[in-house]
Amino acid sequence: MIQRLRFDKYSALYLWALFMVFFTATKGGTFLSWTSFKLVLTDPAAYTGALALAFLVPLATGTYDLAIGANMSMALVISAHLASTDKTSDVAAMFIALGACGIAGFVSGFFVVKLRVNSFIATLGMSQVITAFIQLTSSQSINSAFSDGYRDIGRRELFGLPLFMYYLAILAIIVWYVFEHTPVGRHMFATGGNPEAARLAGLRTDRLVWGSLVASGMIAGFAGIIATWKVGNYAATFGPGFLFPAIAAVFFGASQLKGRPNVWGTFIALYALAWGIKGLQLTFISNTRWIEPLFQGVSLLAAVSLASHQGIVKIRKRKGGADGDAPSTPAISADAPTPAAQATV
Repeated sequence: MIQRLRFDKYSALYLWALFMVFFTATKGGTFLSWTSFKLVLTDPAAYTGALALAFLVPLATGTYDLAIGANMSMALVISAHLASTDKTSDVAAMFIALGACGIAGFVSGFFVVKLRVNSFIATLGMSQVITAFIQLTSSQSINSAFSDGYRDIGRRELFGLPLFMYYLAILAIIVWYVFEHTPVGRHMFATGGNPEAARLAGLRTDRLVWGSLVASGMIAGFAGIIATWKVGNYAATFGPGFLFPAIAAVFFGASQLKGRPNVWGTFIALYALAWGIKGLQLTFISNTRWIEPLFQGVSLLAAVSLASHQGIVKIRKRKGGADGDAPSTPAISADAPTPAAQATV
């Protein structure tokens, strides 16, 4: 019975359902209202969802991009700064900002691919460079930079939801389709699973890694564009705070549905966590600042621990370890099937 429930693949769905039942019973209509639904769906989950996609794309190739929060801020500050000068149209400022984020991803790719710098270090350093650029460009808040006509491109509502949520859904569908139904997606996962085997099989692994970082930068920039529609202002603290929630959603989602990073598992995890945080905020009304970081930290630790435990159990079964002894090799071994092997099927 327990095996049929497939907690290993659907734990976030069960957790989501538990939150909905528990907080609906304890908080009633306050929790399960249209206002709460709209707040959870659009604030700040829209930013986090876009950043999660930005982190997910290079992760498929085994690459980390820790500059996504900084890219989000850069897109917002560039577009706001250009729009406030009245020399550039708001739409042109938006595309220039996205282009700048793509260039930042290209530079990160140069360090990772050409200079062989670890992606964790390269993108962490790039995030600091971007932060310095932002502070040099605008150390103060920028208010009322965008016209109402421009902001209506994203904030105008359709069926009760702002248009930027539909843009985010389209972006998620595109990433999902590329991952699951194109050779590029299969090659990306092959590169992430075993780069050397993928290279020997003829895949252009460097190009895939480099391209994924450029795409990551532009998707993270889109999160900043969402902010131009939703908030319309720039503040120096905006952006980096969304990095960890996005990473938590991606890693929690990687344990869902497919047992590897995937789009819909990421969004299931994202909204399961968002509803849990909303319920706790309604419970602890007087002091809620500690809830979100604690909840996200615990969920990330639990997700990674669960994924590691599942990997160890699978290897034990594959090696015929009926005596329950731990294998002498690490959890990742040559016996374990990799995405590279799956891609050749």
